[in-house]
Amino acid sequence: MRWLQGALALVGILFGIATIVAGSRVLAGRDPGYVVFRPLLLFNTAMGLAYVIGGIVAWRNGKAGAYLAAAIFCLNAAVLGIIGYLYTIGDAVAVESLRAMTLRTFVWLVIFLGLAWVSREDTRSAA
Repeated sequence: MRWLQGALALVGILFGIATIVAGSRVLAGRDPGYVVFRPLLLFNTAMGLAYVIGGIVAWRNGKAGAYLAAAIFCLNAAVLGIIGYLYTIGDAVAVESLRAMTLRTFVWLVIFLGLAWVSREDTRSAA
């Protein structure tokens, strides 16, 4: 199961790096081609660092990584709910932002579920 833990951790780290790079480019003035909801941009860029940290923690300790991945998933899901609501009332949230936030939320759900399963299997095999 160590290989799965490592793969999930690597996905988290790479996803975090990609998130930081993308967010930093827009913060530096690059036009993404759609209306940017600045609070979401700041949240996602900051969360990129949390993704990298989450991946590193998961690499070292699957159980701790699962807890951190759950927290990241929950934060992303809450923000997805908020921007979904803002989108429906016509506020300045682009459909691209909804799609990207949905992807982030789904990725961290998969990482959480995978790490929780690995941790459970590790506990069973140690017993």
